[in-house]
Amino acid sequence: MNTKVTINRLATGVPGLDEVLGGGLPEFSFNLIAGPPGCGKTTLAHQMMFALATPERPALFFTVLGEPPLKMLRYQQQFDFFDSEAINQSIRYINLATDTLAGDLDEVLRRIVAEVEAHSPALVFVDSFRSVVLASQTQDNPNNNLPQFVQQLGMLMTTWQATTFLIGEYFSETDTNPIFTVADGLIWLRQSVQRNSMVRKMEIMKMRGQPTLPGLHTFRIATSGIRVFAPAPLNPVEPPPRSAMQRLKMGVPQLDEMLGGGLPRGYSLLVAGPSGSGKSILAATFLAEGARNGETGVIAVFEQRPNRSQNAILAGLIQGGKVGLVDSRAPDLSIDEIVQLLLSEITRLNATRVVIDSLSGFELALAPTFREDFRESLSRMVTALTNAGVSVLMTSELEDRYTDLRFSPYGTAFLTDAIIVQRYIEVESRLLRIMAVVKVRASAHSDELRLYRIDDDGVQIGERLPDKEGLLGGRPTQQRTVTFQG
Repeated sequence: MNTKVTINRLATGVPGLDEVLGGGLPEFSFNLIAGPPGCGKTTLAHQMMFALATPERPALFFTVLGEPPLKMLRYQQQFDFFDSEAINQSIRYINLATDTLAGDLDEVLRRIVAEVEAHSPALVFVDSFRSVVLASQTQDNPNNNLPQFVQQLGMLMTTWQATTFLIGEYFSETDTNPIFTVADGLIWLRQSVQRNSMVRKMEIMKMRGQPTLPGLHTFRIATSGIRVFAPAPLNPVEPPPRSAMQRLKMGVPQLDEMLGGGLPRGYSLLVAGPSGSGKSILAATFLAEGARNGETGVIAVFEQRPNRSQNAILAGLIQGGKVGLVDSRAPDLSIDEIVQLLLSEITRLNATRVVIDSLSGFELALAPTFREDFRESLSRMVTALTNAGVSVLMTSELEDRYTDLRFSPYGTAFLTDAIIVQRYIEVESRLLRIMAVVKVRASAHSDELRLYRIDDDGVQIGERLPDKEGLLGGRPTQQRTVTFQG
């Protein structure tokens, strides 16, 4: 009778990495961490090592032609994950630089085997393996049979009762090396520079025995260490029901009437309008109304800071813990990073309302490499947030073009469940504002163009202009009365 072998998966201690790996790192797997210099290979290895190593399950870290352990530790101890008490208790460093420089790969292999047999580690790291390769190529030594060395080391590491890692500076996935075939896992790190922007990405090119998340995943190196921004799941097990069509109040009674009774719970709403039309005030009012009804919210700010006088109400909600603030000043943002920050705040506050102010500022905050796919990225973000069961209000700067009727500068109006558009009009040499509800999916709504103003109490919606026509052209004219003769 065949018995299925269960593979234990280890928690890496790197936020987001376990999700990308498909549940964690397979125990006793043989892994290669590869990529160009400076992309975070050694930091990733150390973060996993400090998270996994214990006195009962120790780690060996072999350094070859790279920086000596003392210098490496000087920099690694700047990270929050570093634990000086673990050194020589849970973690032991072994310097193979002398053996490598001697040019005898057989001796390097003997040293590694001897140390592993002496300490019986649960984790083994060799950094950097590529330097062994380069050293062998510069030595005129008959014992330097590199393919044989790689094959022997790979076979040995797969037979040890340990989870093993080789860290290598490889620049291309097409590098011919038998180690790629032998390895159970292949984690490839990349970094790209566009203008003054640098973005780091990770790809799990191979991980035997489990389904990994495909594609490139952005990550950031901060004082806490590496954080990977895995894409949010787009297919929840139990999607939030919409059949009941519960309505959320917007904080502006007349607008609730125009929406058909309020915004349906779980919907995404786009508020599009020109500069100064009151989009941010409407967004703050939406969150304030939620707080009055016992709901918490989250706002991601990319334009006005919420400590300005005109946002005093919002600032009070944030200070009172009713609204969580995502105000990332980090350069080179990605959509996945913002979504993860939003989801973390939603979970922390059990929030039901989310505001993104604005999409225009958000696009400018993104690293240039992500702007090409902004439309697709917005679609993923809206889906991820609505799948989390929250109601989303997004604002978007919309230039007043009176020759065409547009609702989004990105051609993404179809992504949202509801749209409110704001415009300026000229009447008797005065600049007035009008507002209309363009759509509310699966719900009746008003088709009126209504005047509105902004005062100390917020947005005040007035009457429509029944005697004017051509409002969307910016310069309405007096409506003519046509009499039909019998």
